[in-house]
Amino acid sequence: MKDYKSNNEKVVVFGGSGFLGSHVADALSQSGFLVTIYDIVPSPWKKPDQEMIIGDLLDEKSVYDALKGAHYAFHFAGIADIGEAKKSPMATIRNNIIGSTTILECSVKTNVERIFFASTVYVYSNHGSFYRVSKQSVELLTEAYQQNFGLDYTILRYGSLYGPRSQEWNGLKRYVTQAVKEKKISYLGSGEEKREYIHVWDAAKLTVEAIDPFFKNQYLTLTGTQILTSKELLHMISEIMGGKIKINFLPEERDSDHYIKTPYRFTPRVAQKVVPNMFTEIGQGILELIEEVYKSNEQ
Repeated sequence: MKDYKSNNEKVVVFGGSGFLGSHVADALSQSGFLVTIYDIVPSPWKKPDQEMIIGDLLDEKSVYDALKGAHYAFHFAGIADIGEAKKSPMATIRNNIIGSTTILECSVKTNVERIFFASTVYVYSNHGSFYRVSKQSVELLTEAYQQNFGLDYTILRYGSLYGPRSQEWNGLKRYVTQAVKEKKISYLGSGEEKREYIHVWDAAKLTVEAIDPFFKNQYLTLTGTQILTSKELLHMISEIMGGKIKINFLPEERDSDHYIKTPYRFTPRVAQKVVPNMFTEIGQGILELIEEVYKSNEQ
C-alpha cells in the first residue's frame, strides 16, 4: 500500500477524542485532510488545524451538520470497554448501534463518499459480550446501507491495540500501570493467552492507507506482526523495568468474555489481513507506555 494524500478534503472523525480516534485524526491531518473531530467530550490532543464539535451520536441534527461537505466519515465512537458493555447492554445498544445508525443515515443524506467503521476481531468470536454483538450488528447495518443507498464503506477490524493515550482499562496500559505503581502485576489468566499486538500509531497509519479505492466495500483485519502470550508480554515488562516486578497468574479468575488464543469461532464476512511494513517494536512501545505512566504520576 502507498500513503494516501488528500487535496484538503474534509473528513469527520467520530470518537476523535479517544485513544484510536485521536491518533487517526492526527494521521489524517498529516496526510493533508481537513479534520473535524466529533465527540461527546473535548479532545485533549486536538491540533490547532483540527476543528472540534462537542456532540452526541444520538443528536441527528448535530451529526448531520458535522457531516455537511465531508468526503469521508471515520467512526470510532461508542462504548469500547467489554466490561462496561457487559454491565450496560441498553447503553451499548443506544451508543453503538443506534448511534452508528445515526451516522449512517446522515452520511447518506449529506452524500458522504465512504464511511470507515472501527470494528474488532471479536466479531469472529463467541466472546466479547454485548460489545461483540454491537460490532456485528453495525457491520451488517453498514452493508445494508451500501446495498440500499449506495453508501460505500470500509470495515476495519482491529487487533489488540496499545500505545500512548490508551484508557486505563486497556490491557497493556493496565499491566504497565500496575508495574509502575505497585511493582507487581496480577493477571487474570494462565499466561498462555495469545494476542496480536499493534501499536496505535501503526494502526492509525494503516487506517489512512485504507482510503485507497482498492479497499472500497472491503473488510480489513488490522493487526500487528508481533504475536505474544500474556506470559511473554508480562515478563518483557518486568525485564524492561529491571526484573523487579512480581507477576501473579490467576487462571481461576480469568474473564470468560475475552478469548484465550484466537477469536476465530464464527464466520462473518471474510476480511483481508493487513499488517504494517514498518512498525513500532513492542519493547519500544512498552517503554513508551512506562514513561507515560511515570509522567502522569509526577503531575
